[in-house]
Amino acid sequence: MILAADGMQGVALAKSESPDLILMDFSLPLLDGWAATQQIRAASETAAVPIIGLTAHAFAGDRQKAIDAGCNDYDTKPVDFPRLLKKIEKWIRKGIA
Repeated sequence: MILAADGMQGVALAKSESPDLILMDFSLPLLDGWAATQQIRAASETAAVPIIGLTAHAFAGDRQKAIDAGCNDYDTKPVDFPRLLKKIEKWIRKGIA
């Protein structure tokens, strides 16, 4: 597990570490999660990495906004860990297949 302190570091770590999956918080300093997700999707080396967007702001339309930004899935905070783990397993398995 690798933790980024902000969106810019998250993009850089995604490129340098080749993660199996990214949990993307949308409320990040320097570069928000929406823009960081778009940059990760735009880079050839990270374009296929599954991204699950996480936010405490569960407003109508946020799920679609996350998908439109490039997330594969979306979940809300506070985190329901069993539900999130199921989503992580689903996307890791798809990446292995």
